Amino acid sequence: MQLKWTAVALAALTLVACGKKEEAAAPAAPAPTAAAPAPAAPPADALVVKIGHVAPTSGPIAHLGKDNEFGAKMAIEDLNAKGLKIGDKVAKFELLAEDDAGDPKQGTAVAQKLVDSKVNGIVGHLNSGTTIPASKLYSDAGIPQISPSATNPKYTRQGFKTTFRVVADDTQLGGTLGKYAVETLKGKNIAVIDDRTAYGQGVAEEFEKAAKAAGATIVGHEFTTDKSTDFNAILTKLKSSKPDVLFFGGMDAVGGPMLKQVKQLGLNVKFMGGDGLCTGELPKLAGDAIGEEMVVCAEAGGVDGDFKQPLEDFKAKFKTKNGVEVQIYAPYVYDAVNVLAEAMVKAGSADPEKYLPEVGKVQYKGVTGPIAFDEKGDIKNGALTLFTYKGGVRTQIAVVR
Repeated sequence: MQLKWTAVALAALTLVACGKKEEAAAPAAPAPTAAAPAPAAPPADALVVKIGHVAPTSGPIAHLGKDNEFGAKMAIEDLNAKGLKIGDKVAKFELLAEDDAGDPKQGTAVAQKLVDSKVNGIVGHLNSGTTIPASKLYSDAGIPQISPSATNPKYTRQGFKTTFRVVADDTQLGGTLGKYAVETLKGKNIAVIDDRTAYGQGVAEEFEKAAKAAGATIVGHEFTTDKSTDFNAILTKLKSSKPDVLFFGGMDAVGGPMLKQVKQLGLNVKFMGGDGLCTGELPKLAGDAIGEEMVVCAEAGGVDGDFKQPLEDFKAKFKTKNGVEVQIYAPYVYDAVNVLAEAMVKAGSADPEKYLPEVGKVQYKGVTGPIAFDEKGDIKNGALTLFTYKGGVRTQIAVVR
C-alpha cells in the first residue's frame, strides 16, 4: 500500500489551554432580548423518517457513545431545520437512540428493537463487536446501516448489501501503525497486547503483520479483556523481553490504566494504539503516565486541505451546543445520518428497499471529507490521522491516505 503523507509538523502544533475566568463584580441585569423564533412545525402530512442510532451510552466507554449520540442529534436537528423534501413531502426526521453498552448480546437486542420499530435507516454501532452481529439483523430486514466507527474488516465482508462505513478499516489502520512503528519510531523489538474483542484483536493482528513485514521482531503477544484493570502480570512478562514499542489493541478505558502500570514498572517504550485509544479522554485516564510524545495512535479518519475548516466549524458548533469537545466520531455520525438522507432524496423515497441502491452511489461532501463507497460498502480512499500527546493534549502528527 502506497501512502501519501500530509505532514503536520509536531513542533508547529500547539494548543492553548483554557484558563480560569477572572471573577468580576455582578453586572447589571441585561436588557431583555427577543426570544429566538421557534422552528416551524412540519406540515400535518409530513413524511416521518425514523433513524436508529446505537452506541454504548453506559459503561466504561460511555463518553464515546454519548459523543456519537450528540452527533446524531445534531444531524437530525439540522435536517429538520432545512425542511428537506423526500419525493413530494417534507420529511420530519426522528431519532431512535439505543444503548448497547458495548455488549454484543445487548447490541443484537436493541437492533431487533429498532427493526421492530420499522426504522428507515441505522447509524451505528460504535464497536465492531456489536456492529458485526447486529448487521445480520439489519441485513435480514433490508435496512441500510452505516457505521461511523466500526473498523473490523469483517463488517463489510459478510456479503450484506446493507452495510456501509465512513471510516477506514483495521487493515489500513493497523497496517499503517505497524509500518510507522518500524520506519519512523525505529522499533525493533515490539510487544503486543489485545483485549480479545473484535476490534482490539483485529487491529492488533493487522499491526503485528505490518510490523513484521517492515522488519520488526514481535517479542510477545499477550491478552487481556475490555474490563480488566490489573495488567502487572502480562506487563512484567513482556518487560523481560525488553521491547522498545508496546502496541495495545483496545479502548481508552483500559489503555489509560495500562499506561499507569507501564510507568510503575519502568517500561521504557513507545505506547501505540488504534482509534479506540486515541481520544481526548486518554490523558485523564492515564494521568501523568501519558508522558510527552510517548503515545502514538491513529484515528480512522481525518481531513486535510479545503476540508479542514468545515470540520473545525463543526467542532466549534458541537462544543457550543453540547458543552463538551468532540471525542472522536461525532462528526462521522453526523455525516452518516446526512448520507442516508441524501440517498432518500435521490431515490424520492424513505422506503429502505427503494433508497438502498442510492446509498452505494452517494457522492457526498461531508464535514469529515468526501464520502463515496466501494462495492463492499467501505469508504473509498479512507484517511487516517496519526496523533501523539504533548502537554496532556492530543496533537496531530499527520494525515495518511
